[in-house]
Amino acid sequence: MSSKSAHASQTHKNELLAADAAQFEPEFVAGLREIFEKRVAFNQTLGLTIGEITPARVEGRILMRPELIGHSAYQRIHGGVISAGLDSMGGLAVMAAIAARHMDETPLQRLQRFSRLGTIDLRVDYMRPGIGKSFVLTAKVLRLGSRVANTQMEFLSADGELLSTGTAAYIVS
Repeated sequence: MSSKSAHASQTHKNELLAADAAQFEPEFVAGLREIFEKRVAFNQTLGLTIGEITPARVEGRILMRPELIGHSAYQRIHGGVISAGLDSMGGLAVMAAIAARHMDETPLQRLQRFSRLGTIDLRVDYMRPGIGKSFVLTAKVLRLGSRVANTQMEFLSADGELLSTGTAAYIVS
């Protein structure tokens, strides 16, 4: 490993450790919930709500409703709901990581940083059928660069069984 790549790797590790130590103010969390749950109309359609928000990991939930069924005979959640939910959670994880990088700013300044965030690549692996009354979605940032962020997401049953996984890349600049 070259000296330059070793330094970059150590810098990334230091950022992750700092992100783990950071705590978001209630005002920031409330603002992020407002954006994610109320202003993103499609998240309302999915019924996607935020559970936990930390700089290192985000968690959300979708309650099963008849409008989300993809296979009526088995009452399975539609694959598009899974992929859209994972994409949204990956974006939320990037928002949290960006915010953690700028804790010297006010909560309002950090909330304004997300206007250019957009998905540039998404991969979803469907491992088991999504059958249940509710689902848990998690996401974390693997790498936050100056232009692109990479995430890893999971779609779980209410009892924690892994149903689908996702990876994504987001434009952040």
